[in-house]
Amino acid sequence: MKTSSPRFFTVIPSPIGPLTLEASPQGLSGIFWDSQDRRTIETDQRVADERPFTEVRRQLDAYFAGQLRRFDLPLDLRGTPFQLQAWQALQKISYGSTIAYSEQAHWIGNPKAVRAIGLANGRNPISIIVPCHRVIGKSGKLTGYGGGLDRKRFLLELEKSTNS
Repeated sequence: MKTSSPRFFTVIPSPIGPLTLEASPQGLSGIFWDSQDRRTIETDQRVADERPFTEVRRQLDAYFAGQLRRFDLPLDLRGTPFQLQAWQALQKISYGSTIAYSEQAHWIGNPKAVRAIGLANGRNPISIIVPCHRVIGKSGKLTGYGGGLDRKRFLLELEKSTNS
């Protein structure tokens, strides 16, 4: 019988509400809001432990204080090959910038995959650090975000205000 590696979690406060952090021994595997579906880890496989998140917390605190523009953390992203490709593209969007879903589809070499990009972004398990909040509608309007449009707006305004 194969046993899986331990998975850890903790809940931290943030300016946009409590965040549940999840990690494997390989790295951060999830950042979720209290209302969000936690798809990455089954509840009975998780162990409450703050220790794996010291650096994640430090970097998130610096980000929310407007002092960090690029995260440097080991990530354990798990998804389909297409999702992983979409999430890698998200990590290339500069702090304080936004792109349209269609531009992200072009970045991965699949310009007709705009809807699939939206679905992949919606399943991004590591919000904020894998910055799906930086993707907006082609018209410039805010569209879809797992944490809600108010949180997306907050993150974009935070980055805009500290990007001067």
